[in-house]
Amino acid sequence: MTAGSPTALVWLRRDLRLTDNPAIEFARHHAERVVLAYIHAPDEESPWAPGAASRWWLHHSLTSLQRDLEARGQRLIIRQGPSLAALRALVADTGAQTVVWNRLYEPATIARDKAVKAALRGDGITAESCNGALLFEPWTVQTDQGAPYRVFTPFWKRCMKTLADVGDPTPVPEFGKAPPAGLACLKLDALELLPRIPWDAGFKQAWQPGEAGAHSLVEVLSDSIVARYGETRNRPDLVGTSCLSPHLHFGEISPRQIVAALAPAGHDAASAAGTEAYIRELGWREFAHHLLFHFPATQTEPLDPKFANYRWENSPALLKAWQRGQTGYPIVDAGLRELWHTGWMHNRVRMIVASLLVKNCQVHWLEGARWFWDTLVDADLANNTSGWQWTAGCGADAAPYYRIFNPVLQSERFDPDCRYLRRWVPELKGLPDKWLPRPWEAPDHVLRAAGVELGRTYPRPVVDLRESRDKALAGYADLKRPA
Repeated sequence: MTAGSPTALVWLRRDLRLTDNPAIEFARHHAERVVLAYIHAPDEESPWAPGAASRWWLHHSLTSLQRDLEARGQRLIIRQGPSLAALRALVADTGAQTVVWNRLYEPATIARDKAVKAALRGDGITAESCNGALLFEPWTVQTDQGAPYRVFTPFWKRCMKTLADVGDPTPVPEFGKAPPAGLACLKLDALELLPRIPWDAGFKQAWQPGEAGAHSLVEVLSDSIVARYGETRNRPDLVGTSCLSPHLHFGEISPRQIVAALAPAGHDAASAAGTEAYIRELGWREFAHHLLFHFPATQTEPLDPKFANYRWENSPALLKAWQRGQTGYPIVDAGLRELWHTGWMHNRVRMIVASLLVKNCQVHWLEGARWFWDTLVDADLANNTSGWQWTAGCGADAAPYYRIFNPVLQSERFDPDCRYLRRWVPELKGLPDKWLPRPWEAPDHVLRAAGVELGRTYPRPVVDLRESRDKALAGYADLKRPA
């Protein structure tokens, strides 16, 4: 280490890892002492302050990071916001002449970070930011005309030309001197991130937040999932996805680490194809951040302006039935119950449940986005916005307006043995496979034998698929007509 300034302060946010952390690398090469700090300031992310599931994950991720640092003779300093005031206090407490962080890309955090950087530099502090979250930062990928992309395929083709240049991950650094003794630090419990009424038992069973948990999942991905990823990623009844999305969101692992870990898996044809398919999914994450950066209004407004005046249904009853997994469509209810229990939902099922809400029920896509925001442990503004606008047909690279997922056909195709349905909709588990995805069509004697009474033990469908589809098509077709 060189002795540029004696102490550098690393402002951690959603980069809660020690491996391949550019901000830490910058700090340790410019100072003899590195102090790592987390500043809790959720109001600065308004109107998308972290939801309940995200707060749960954050608590346990910070706990894991504290343990990792203590094992290396270091500490994580926790303070409350406002961020600028807390950073200035830390600079005064530590004598730091350098403050560095990894960039975030949401509209609110971009504005906050620009103001913080300008203020610190005005104080005479070296303030720098790094890329620790993306393979390609949004402003580095442009069309030949110098414009942002609005379609995924050409965007990703452009990215793939320089994928080999993203560099290799860096190892856990040697930190050197410990933080100054007596440095004030809040207890993690003071942030009140955990639910006051326990509902997170399923979360604890499903997840291991933290850097070690992320590395474990990458090993499973490279050892047993990636070779069949192209075939299994759409199957909610199988272990066919990596489940790395919350770890990526909280920065417990970088996309560069995942790409590097999968490189050896590309040696045989099956693994090479699976690796390509998986990295393409990372590309969709990159594209979502590209869109939000260049079109920040899309966090609440449709990218396609024709949708600004679309007449959505205001139906609290339909929305509530959907949120509770009581729509009468088993694959939809299974997904929403999985979400409530584990804080996660399979990506194929996310598309199915979103399609029913915005196209069959005609409920505004923002209602679904807000529910996902509060209940997903991987709630990410770029991905959430992009996904819901894709389903609604109003975003970039959007699903055509006439693409309306049929939940019965989707269930039969992607959960052929009904294992997913039987796990999450147990009141229907006695039905034969033929009728489980469509219980309202089952003969009365079959329902009785399975102990199912529609309208009592399981709801009838909240909308008619054919009628609601025709209504949606008519409404969407009106938007396509020239004014």
